[in-house]
Amino acid sequence: MVASVVHVLLVFLHVAPANTVSKRYGSQINAWVFPFFEQNWRLFAPDPESVNRQILARTAHTASDGSVEVSPWLDLSATDGSAVEHQAFPSHTAQNMLRRAWSGYVDSHGGDDRARTERAVMMRTYLTNIAADRLAAHEGDPFDFVQLRVVTLPVAAPGSAGARPPKPSENRLLPWWKVTRHAE
Repeated sequence: MVASVVHVLLVFLHVAPANTVSKRYGSQINAWVFPFFEQNWRLFAPDPESVNRQILARTAHTASDGSVEVSPWLDLSATDGSAVEHQAFPSHTAQNMLRRAWSGYVDSHGGDDRARTERAVMMRTYLTNIAADRLAAHEGDPFDFVQLRVVTLPVAAPGSAGARPPKPSENRLLPWWKVTRHAE
């Protein structure tokens, strides 16, 4: 009961206009709310995507002979798309988890992939964990490192279905990140 009251209070302070309490305890409030309980008003004023992002991931594993084995790229975005396709009531988690993790990463890291705050480290860990869990479920082989590549494509204009596909506006290759050993 107490935990529920504290949770509701912290979420309320997060969405309420700035006040003395939320200014003074902002870092503690944000530590509780992000990334799992974030609230916003997009339900009433949606912010549609203006680009299509293809998020790909691959793994690396150091073999016993010292050689490095690198997996082929797996399109995590396509996996998400197929999970919601033909679903009458698709899960918001399936639709938004990867996309929101990427948005949080970009917002906290900028273009140089350097974490300068605790939130940035948390968002990198969150994104890495999503990729590692999905790769572990897909591959089944153990791995020690994960790398992501994000290809950003502009949304095609209406009625241009037969036209040549748009060129990527960004092709971002992230560094290799060490993960705890994953195996299914």
